[in-house]
Amino acid sequence: MSSQDDLRPSYPINRRAFVSMVAAGAASTLIQGTAAVAQPAPKARNVVLVHGLFADGSCWSEVIARLQAAGLNATAVQNPLTTLPEAVASAEKVLARQNGPTVLVGHSFSGMIVTEGGVHPNVSALVYVAARAPDAGEDYTTLAKTYPTPPATAGILFDGDEGRLSEESFLRDFAGDLPEAKAKVLYAVQQPFQKALLTGKTTHAAWRSKPSYYAVSTEDRTINPDLERFMAKRMGAKTIEVKASHLSLISQPDAITQLILEAAGQPA
Repeated sequence: MSSQDDLRPSYPINRRAFVSMVAAGAASTLIQGTAAVAQPAPKARNVVLVHGLFADGSCWSEVIARLQAAGLNATAVQNPLTTLPEAVASAEKVLARQNGPTVLVGHSFSGMIVTEGGVHPNVSALVYVAARAPDAGEDYTTLAKTYPTPPATAGILFDGDEGRLSEESFLRDFAGDLPEAKAKVLYAVQQPFQKALLTGKTTHAAWRSKPSYYAVSTEDRTINPDLERFMAKRMGAKTIEVKASHLSLISQPDAITQLILEAAGQPA
């Protein structure tokens, strides 16, 4: 029996009505396939947080303290910043240790990790904080070039295959709304990344099947805010806009924590 035969109804129907029914069904499938829109988030007690470039796991400290105060179990992944597969593997090891539903949160580059690793069965919801959110197989660099280049890009310095952000760009374009003394401490502990990390492409798009949330940084000079809005809209994410630099997780921890709590199905 052909696939077309499988689609034929068992009751009499004229050809025009049948064609219309199939077309409507195909359209419905396409709409459902775009993103996991309006799915309620399962209740979760665990949160796994992943950092991006120019940072380490300590960048989540302000958010972690608030999540712990709300009774959640929070764990920050130390992203190796080497290759995308190795970065995803580091998150998957932490996810595998979680007991029950877990919200996976990513900032900046680690949105790639959330998108790829978010298909893990322990993950109940995804939260993107001013983060990359590619589709499966999508070239993020090509996507980003369709928007004006953010200022921080010019501040990336390479020593061979190892990259980091200059101090001037870090203070102005990465952590622009933080007190200078605090931003300088963060600059001092930034972890270098390998060029190979930037060439990785995701093979999955977890936001197509998991409830997703996105915090846009309206004053972002590291990822174009309009690109953030595009990615959030494309995935059908519950979206908030935070008047913050790229480091909203540090300058606006209450807003970011509240979004994570919502993704965890916790009361406000």
